[in-house]
Amino acid sequence: KQTVDKDNGIRPSSMEQMAKLKPAFIKPHGSVTAANSSFLTDGASAVLIMSEEKALAMGYKPKAYLRDFVYVSQDPKDQLLLGPTYATPKVLERAGLTLADIDAFEFHEAFAGQILSNLKAMDSDWFAQNYMGRKAKVGAPALDKFNMWGGSLSLGHPFGATGCRLVMAAAHRLKKDGGQYGLVAACAAGGQGHGMIVELYPQ
Repeated sequence: KQTVDKDNGIRPSSMEQMAKLKPAFIKPHGSVTAANSSFLTDGASAVLIMSEEKALAMGYKPKAYLRDFVYVSQDPKDQLLLGPTYATPKVLERAGLTLADIDAFEFHEAFAGQILSNLKAMDSDWFAQNYMGRKAKVGAPALDKFNMWGGSLSLGHPFGATGCRLVMAAAHRLKKDGGQYGLVAACAAGGQGHGMIVELYPQ
């Protein structure tokens, strides 16, 4: 049992025990600890991507369309993990959509603080105007549509497989809940970021 717990990130604990954990950065006053960070775990993923015509000709039923995507970069000094903030308005504009059109959000959670920082930045006119060169904020995703099946903090972060998990979680959530559009976003090392729109394939 202990081996399974350690390998899969399951840690029976309490708020009091988690509050005693030492910060990983900016010791002793940092806020990032083992309890609010995505943990590395084993994982694998595969996604079959092809044109709709080819899929149907081969007898496959698509799950979703890849409607649009963007890659962004920002200053790694103080905006290292804000990729979703920069990518979200760009990918929405490319797809001709607004935040209100999105039925399922799947954001990679590097750390709890990273998600909170992105939500705050996305909902700030000041940040949009002073850092992004935009007139107004894009707004924060509705939390009742956000990572509803768990994110990297609870499920783990197998490098190289998390992106596929995010895309497929969005597609499956759209199918289960009857939504049309999902927005996937992630930060990456070095101040990079990614945003993608997926659309449910007609059932």
